[in-house]
Amino acid sequence: MDDIGDADDMDGIDDMDGVNDTGDTGDTGDGRNPDHREPGSEDPDNLRLVHLLRAVTVEFGLRQADFAARNGMHPTDVRALICLLDAARADEAATAGLLGARLGLNSAGTTAVIDRLERLGHVARIRDDHDRRRILLRVEPAAIRLGREFFGPLIDGVLQVLDSFDPAERETVRRFLTATHAVFAPEPRP
Repeated sequence: MDDIGDADDMDGIDDMDGVNDTGDTGDTGDGRNPDHREPGSEDPDNLRLVHLLRAVTVEFGLRQADFAARNGMHPTDVRALICLLDAARADEAATAGLLGARLGLNSAGTTAVIDRLERLGHVARIRDDHDRRRILLRVEPAAIRLGREFFGPLIDGVLQVLDSFDPAERETVRRFLTATHAVFAPEPRP
């Protein structure tokens, strides 16, 4: 895999699309934006954190793509498995509608993803015990094992890093990631 460099090497990407690091184009439609910071007025330490977060996100995306390619899946299939595993951890009913909403897919696209994952033996459609009309999606144990074999060493590495933090530091990391996630997903998810 190519070395993407550290987060500070990615500074040239910042201004490529006319959007600053907050996602704001600065355009209010009338040519002024009183809340927009002047270029260069951002705190360099905060921007380094944004760039590091972006670098981690890019690396994770590359690992997901590698996992997908090695296992005959589309990258969207991997995101679907993650959504379904997250729903199971949160004790949410994993329906096709929930999956489609989380992935931003229409009904046909959602069905195509589920069909691919079912054909590969990664997902099963099961009837809801409480409402026999409703079909739930379950990630199969073999798919969980496959994911653990690939992502397990990475997860273990992150857990080792977290073990080196004291509880207050971990809480700070948790608050930062939770708030940052809210920036990217501002509307309540189904």
